[in-house]
Amino acid sequence: MNILDKITLDKRKEVELRKSLIPTSQLEQSVLFERPTVSLSDKLRNSKTGIIAEHKRRSPSKSVINHTLSVQDVAQGYEDAGVCGMSVLTDGKYFGGSLDDLLTARASCNLPLLRKEFIIDEYQLLEAKAYGADVILLIAAILTREEIKKYSEFAKSLNLDVLLEVHNEEELHKSIMPSLDMLGVNNRNLKTFDVSLNTSKSLSTLIPNDFVKVSESGISNTEAIKELQPYGYQGFLIGENFMKTDNPGASATAFIKSLL
Repeated sequence: MNILDKITLDKRKEVELRKSLIPTSQLEQSVLFERPTVSLSDKLRNSKTGIIAEHKRRSPSKSVINHTLSVQDVAQGYEDAGVCGMSVLTDGKYFGGSLDDLLTARASCNLPLLRKEFIIDEYQLLEAKAYGADVILLIAAILTREEIKKYSEFAKSLNLDVLLEVHNEEELHKSIMPSLDMLGVNNRNLKTFDVSLNTSKSLSTLIPNDFVKVSESGISNTEAIKELQPYGYQGFLIGENFMKTDNPGASATAFIKSLL
């Protein structure tokens, strides 16, 4: 059982519990449920840098990254830096995040917000919308083609952008469908945690140009981005690199400046 299987197993229990506590009708009555969403894919298409900056306290591969920063400061710092969007981890057990982090980020900035979560139920899409997200993540490794179709179409009906994440060619082939906006290639091998940009490079030609190509994990310097742009990548998800510093906003600002 790899880490993703373990997380997914726990997630199923967690979602059942949440569903028993908060009915969908309550989520749909949230003030934010009617908020017009902002498209991350549009922002990435029109950006020279394409940075999606992440708020992440810890991860299974790195344990603690940063437990001291406030989500508000991070969100405002990222917005001031000129990133295209912000990714907010909402998983508690493995990443130290929560839906409250998403809510705080929403109150603190006008960036498109990605709910970075292990989606295994439509209920989580209603949560994402109710807590102020603009974009949801679907992970091909934990979903069937039918589930990807069901969740992505439901997300589109809520006016949410969909970023679908793949790790290999097999996952990519089962996932391509019109209800996706962005295709993300995760450069991290889930079995070994090794990271290689070659994953993004080798899969780039297999991703149709209708989708915005996003590269995730292991993007720790501007050289990596300059290396990937010729392969058609327009989005770059950066988590640890900014979060491991005392001031992620300032790190993002310096990073973007050196890219331009």
